[in-house]
Amino acid sequence: MSSASLLSTVQTTPSRFSISIKSSYLRPGALAVPPHSGSCFSGASLSYSYNPLRSLIENNGGRIVKTRRRGSSVVCYAAPLTARNLQWISTVSSVVLMLAKGTGAQKSFIVPLFALQAPASIIAWMQGRYGLWSAFLALLVRLFFHIPGELELPFVALLLVIVAPYEVMRLRGTPEGAIISLLIAGYLAFQHFSRSSLQKAFDQGSIVATLAVICITVSSLLLLI
Repeated sequence: MSSASLLSTVQTTPSRFSISIKSSYLRPGALAVPPHSGSCFSGASLSYSYNPLRSLIENNGGRIVKTRRRGSSVVCYAAPLTARNLQWISTVSSVVLMLAKGTGAQKSFIVPLFALQAPASIIAWMQGRYGLWSAFLALLVRLFFHIPGELELPFVALLLVIVAPYEVMRLRGTPEGAIISLLIAGYLAFQHFSRSSLQKAFDQGSIVATLAVICITVSSLLLLI
């Protein structure tokens, strides 16, 4: 075969492949490929088009999605009232009420309420080695020194949790234990508000005890529900 015929064979109809890029902003979905006809590259046309209005709508849509996600996250984290958080609220309020003044409620009822509603981590710590050593040291101090009545209640609560039998501690986290806790909380609230007027309950000397009683009652009610 001569060189002229070989050159004419190589220069037969070339494939047509045109790319038209109208913008450097390439978006997925903007690629339009018409159906092939003939050879693999025959008649193929690749084109990218930029529509400012469509881009604006997509950007606004993305902002709406972000706004919705941000709104949903606010809703998700707006109400973290789990059972564990309610137990912590009740426990802290019980300790505050043990140490607070300005209430006519009988504080000895707070001890079984504390044992029923304290978180499991606190109960495990009190029944462990550190709890035993704390009770031992507190008992030694109590034998040789005078301890105020407000400080005796936490010590009694520690001893109660340590020596409580298994059948009693099984009431924790059960409907029966929640009912007992609600009855104790309701009785404490009745004593606190009945022995003083409602106006005196929110005075400067009683506001801490009043808030503690309210938190204990509300958390006990929510734990039952």
